Amino acid sequence: MVGQTLSTHRPPPESALLRTVRALFDGWFNSLFTLVGLVALVTASVSIVEWALINAVWSATSDADCAAKGSGACWAVIRDRYRIIFFGLYPYEQQWRSAVACGIALSGICLSGLPAFWSVARLPVLWAVVTVSFVALMRGGLFGLPAVATEQWGGFTLTVYLYASTVLLGFPLAVALALLRRKRRGVAKHIAAFLVDGVRTLPSISILFIVAVLAPFVLPAWALPDKLTRLVLAFALVFACYEAEIVRAGLQTIPVGQDEAARALGLRYPGRVRFVLLPQGLKNTLPSSVNLFLSTFKETSIVSVIGFFEFTASAQAAYGNAAWANAYLEVYLFVGLVYFLCTLGLASYGLWLERAVNVERKREK
Repeated sequence: MVGQTLSTHRPPPESALLRTVRALFDGWFNSLFTLVGLVALVTASVSIVEWALINAVWSATSDADCAAKGSGACWAVIRDRYRIIFFGLYPYEQQWRSAVACGIALSGICLSGLPAFWSVARLPVLWAVVTVSFVALMRGGLFGLPAVATEQWGGFTLTVYLYASTVLLGFPLAVALALLRRKRRGVAKHIAAFLVDGVRTLPSISILFIVAVLAPFVLPAWALPDKLTRLVLAFALVFACYEAEIVRAGLQTIPVGQDEAARALGLRYPGRVRFVLLPQGLKNTLPSSVNLFLSTFKETSIVSVIGFFEFTASAQAAYGNAAWANAYLEVYLFVGLVYFLCTLGLASYGLWLERAVNVERKREK
């Protein structure tokens, strides 16, 4: 009897690139469609590079001067009007303060993403220093700095301030609302539910309009903060209500046995929330929370409707004079690039967090 040995060796799996190539050239029709698409893509890419870089004009005094010097993009408008794009209506001689304040706020955002600052003792101290430094520089009136009203804040600095303030105030409120909605009974549960559902049914612009325009007719002058502060509070409330539902969904994914085990160990409710519920619930909501963080950064542009010159409104002002009236495309492309880089950074950080959480879960298993 002759024994036969069965080979257990299998061919290596195809790479993703090879599978993609096979799918694109699967049959004559797919091959023809792929070739036509590649030709169109290469042609469009060459035209874009020629317009944006090769034939672009980098130095000019007006859009007419740009047209005379070349047929490409007129990036000279950014060079000539970058101050109003980044700083808005902030006084020209004091714009260094706006630049430093923006750098401080961005540094605070970046440092908040480092695990070394993820503690109850360090994170509040970090943002207390950032907030005091930012407001002192922007408002002035101290150390010989001229006072600048909040109505003159603008540009990219105002966008960063709105975003950081919204998240800083809104996230703790979101966690509190989510925990209140999880209670089995009590008036606080119904108030939280009414607030969250009520805010989520209204467009964000209507809430901003109420706090910016209608609030002065309802509240007395002594109880009315300035318009920018009211907008920050409104943004934080909207963010908190949406994030509260995300956090509540994450808490609901935690098995009941986790909470029961914590009870059996003698942990009271604050301890169970801090050490058991929130760490697991927030990890489960990372993709949805990152998505909300990204959309919140982009939605700060709606304050231009209320009269503030944030990043996009300042961009409109940059080409709003006769000299650069036809350079609007280049201005918006530049603003879009800045938004893209900022959101790409936030999205990449969110992806890193998700991978870190997945690695931690694998170690626990």
